Amino acid sequence: MSGPRPDVSVIMPCLNEAATVARCVAKARRAMELAGLSGEVVVADNGSDDGSPALAEAAGARVVAAPVRGYGAAYLAGLEAARGDLLVLGDADDTYDFASVPEFVAALKAGSDVVLGSRFKGRILPGAMPWLHRYVGNPVLSGILSLFFGRRVSDAHCGLRAMTRDASARMRLRTSGMEFASEMVALALRHGLAVGEIPITYYPRSGESKLRSFRDGWRHLRFMLLLSPTPLFLVPGLAALVAGLAALLALLPGPLQIGGLLFDYHFMFVASALAVLGVQLVVLGLAAKSYGGGELAVPGDRWVAWLDRHFTLERGLLVGLALAAAGLGVNGWILESWLRAGRGQLFAVRPALLGLSLIVVGAQVVFGSFFISVLRDDPRR
Repeated sequence: MSGPRPDVSVIMPCLNEAATVARCVAKARRAMELAGLSGEVVVADNGSDDGSPALAEAAGARVVAAPVRGYGAAYLAGLEAARGDLLVLGDADDTYDFASVPEFVAALKAGSDVVLGSRFKGRILPGAMPWLHRYVGNPVLSGILSLFFGRRVSDAHCGLRAMTRDASARMRLRTSGMEFASEMVALALRHGLAVGEIPITYYPRSGESKLRSFRDGWRHLRFMLLLSPTPLFLVPGLAALVAGLAALLALLPGPLQIGGLLFDYHFMFVASALAVLGVQLVVLGLAAKSYGGGELAVPGDRWVAWLDRHFTLERGLLVGLALAAAGLGVNGWILESWLRAGRGQLFAVRPALLGLSLIVVGAQVVFGSFFISVLRDDPRR
């Protein structure tokens, strides 16, 4: 497109927003004009059939087609078409006041790579947000994201935010649905970008919301879990492994009486299953860390650093074979004791469980080491 390159691009996804899109475009253009900013408004139309594109163009926007349906897909089309170095993203349903565009631009110029609007630090007007979203959905999902990615964010799903073009290139955003909002925050934190927040006012929308509470909430949670091997695999895996091994060893000499409770070999079966499950989860977590190297890697991730320093296929095989050999040794001792006793009645549940657990865990470590090595050494990646 000819003409001078703008400094700021305001990007709005649009799907049948005829009642509000022109008003949003006008507010954004007016805000940039008053602030002396060189800017454009890009409306990414996601298949509207109510005349929204024509209304947006008449208000001064540049409309681009976003043929793939989805909130994130519309933003991705808008980002690809935008020409500015500073990118402001906002919904076209008039729930956000685009008069605040200069505040977001100022925060980017002051050093932030990504700036999030915060409805919870600002104002939520009556009727703007359902009770379930305000007191359950948004706080819970924002809290989970903050926990998984190591930085407190008060409103991870606000639809008004901004970023630099360099930040956009580093994050390589690609999700097509509502989880785009979580992806942007998660990858910004994962890549160590400077993330700021600005209190904003959230207004009631006109028309029907495209948000589907449980479906879209699950998509946000699903995305965060798939991007977070540590809380998904490694933390529960290590907890199960430690608890299982501790219980196996504690019950190996005989039953334990704790208070009024008796713990006998029945609990050893549970402990054995926990230990086996724990190793499986740890192997899956390390494999996910290996696969997530490159663009999904966390700078300074301790697990990845540990793998780089200590893990080799040969070491994994030695550990796994040693564990399996120890298990075979325990069962060999049981067999020898039985033969020495004249092959009579045999009741060696406790050591047999320990031996079997060691054999299974050893096999898991052996094959898990091969699996991790396949992912780490794949020449195509």
